[in-house]
Amino acid sequence: MFAWLAHSSASDLTPAVSAGLRHVLLAAVDDASRVGEERHGTLVSFTTTAGGRRRTLELDRRGTLVMLARWNPNGELADASVRIPDRSWLVIEPRATDTTPWGLSDRLWRAERPGLENRERAITVFSSVDYAGIHRIPSLAEPSRLPPGGGTAVLNFVATLAQDQRAAAIDYRGPYPTEQLFLALLESFRYDRSADDPLAAFMTGALGWTPAPHERLFADAGAYVQVRERVEKVVWHGRTYYRPDWQHIARQTARRVRDVPGGACCSLWALGRPIEDHITVTACGDIEILPRRRETAACRDLAVTVRDGVIEVVVAASAPPLAEFIRDCGRRITMEWRSLDADLVDVRPDRVSFSSAFRNAARTVIDAAADRRARLGAALATITEMAGVVGDALRARAQAAIAAQPEARQRALLLGEEPRPVDASRITAALEALLADVAAEPPARNPSSGGVDDEPDVEDDEGRNRHC
Repeated sequence: MFAWLAHSSASDLTPAVSAGLRHVLLAAVDDASRVGEERHGTLVSFTTTAGGRRRTLELDRRGTLVMLARWNPNGELADASVRIPDRSWLVIEPRATDTTPWGLSDRLWRAERPGLENRERAITVFSSVDYAGIHRIPSLAEPSRLPPGGGTAVLNFVATLAQDQRAAAIDYRGPYPTEQLFLALLESFRYDRSADDPLAAFMTGALGWTPAPHERLFADAGAYVQVRERVEKVVWHGRTYYRPDWQHIARQTARRVRDVPGGACCSLWALGRPIEDHITVTACGDIEILPRRRETAACRDLAVTVRDGVIEVVVAASAPPLAEFIRDCGRRITMEWRSLDADLVDVRPDRVSFSSAFRNAARTVIDAAADRRARLGAALATITEMAGVVGDALRARAQAAIAAQPEARQRALLLGEEPRPVDASRITAALEALLADVAAEPPARNPSSGGVDDEPDVEDDEGRNRHC
């Protein structure tokens, strides 16, 4: 830790922070209980205040600073910084304001270096936490403003302190018990398994959560890894790969972490099988980027009938007030198959592109079906997965459209105005159209009329694939 401090003080830390940490580590030389190593190699240092022992510093097993907390002499948190997957920082400013609906709140800042003195841009606030005696999960005001991985990083900091304090099960009683928050909590806590329906119990504030923080590793090739008993989540070039199983909750994801001999593999996943393998992660966190073949599939428009069926499946899986708005958004887009780089879908304002590799997988499954009934089942599975990967984007557009409506119209929608039922005939028609689509060889489109080149730009890892 001293070696890290000597190496990093000029880049990550201001001189004042560096001097403070050196003081903490010098004290640890005479008191070994002030440093520790966690299960997967994270190094931790502690300081002693009038309020007791406090966690101050975490380095991952590669020596990367992942958390810095500074405490006042009375044991209150002065500020804390947590590194997020893109390697920038979120800084927590405790007791920053009392002008929120729930009163006293802490503020989150974005920064390129840790420490409140390095704060750059305020992001949002959350209900103030007693970091010296954590007894509840805080409410966040504007989750959508957080950078990717930011909410999880803050929740993991809270869970880590709660575990240090040997806190019993804590709960969430805030105003936004959403499914997204529930999934985020699964990454740093474990829910009370006695609940028959944990999500329903969570939404009523009746679900207990036991702290179970993950360790984080900033690995080679820009990869970020979360691990508890196993590798659970990997972020690489802005793409996030998840385990499909979290306790007894199945997480639907097109980018999946799965076990392979010697570690885990991060894959693009559809129709119950890996479509492409992208990364392997060893048990000790070493990363290998796997070679990927360059797709040269021609671009192919999907029939409007297939598009309407996909949209109708999205409607079936969404809150009833969104139905007509999702349909309206869907009518304004074109869907197509085309070569994508390491993704199943690319969503643009007026066009949704599904990967040609996805189409190939669907064709394999449909061709393997024993009879017509099985072929229709495979087509339904394909339509359902297409709806799954595009559904969140369409729901977000529908929510924005509702927010633009007059208040009376919004109120009528939210109070249960009867929605138009799901149109099953559209889904049935889409199955037949999809069977015809995957049975046909896709004709090449002329690049001069909007087609793709023979060698598409698959090296563009941030999703900026060229349109057909």
